[in-house]
Amino acid sequence: MVSAGDLTSSSQARPARLQDASACAAIYAPYVRDSVITFETEVPGEQEMAARIVAARQAHEWLVLDVSGVIVGYAYAHELNPRAAYRWSVETSVYMAADRRRSGGGSILYGELLGRLTERGYRRAFAGITQPNEASNAFHRAFGFEHAGLYRRVGWKMNAWHDVAWMQLDLQGLDEETAPPEEIT
Repeated sequence: MVSAGDLTSSSQARPARLQDASACAAIYAPYVRDSVITFETEVPGEQEMAARIVAARQAHEWLVLDVSGVIVGYAYAHELNPRAAYRWSVETSVYMAADRRRSGGGSILYGELLGRLTERGYRRAFAGITQPNEASNAFHRAFGFEHAGLYRRVGWKMNAWHDVAWMQLDLQGLDEETAPPEEIT
């Protein structure tokens, strides 16, 4: 087991590899089974997680936090909406192992993820956060995300309806008059 003190000295946010799928699935499983943080209701297995990693890495990004060879968290971005006009916007997510929450690892991952998305030419990042979740709201505000809207009673999980707040970050500043790049790199 890696201690919290090891996080800053030996941690590395790096692109996910297929062999990281099992660790990512294990980190994600409690979020699916025991929380409303995700609206998935079936825990994805290693093969499904590997497919998600491949898909995200093709056009967006999937990073893991590797601490002395142990994957303790991951963050990724994917398409916000399949319609062409949305192609410069992404949806982001970050998940940490239960014993690593509030250790700074999520910030390491998100900082790297947002930087890579900006370099690739994406303009907007969006995060959907099941409410109430002040910790995630504050985490996103710390990165500059601002409230963009609220979907009321949009998801049914754990015998209740849940709201989802949407937060938005302009990755490259306001650019209403600047055309986006033709292609995302």
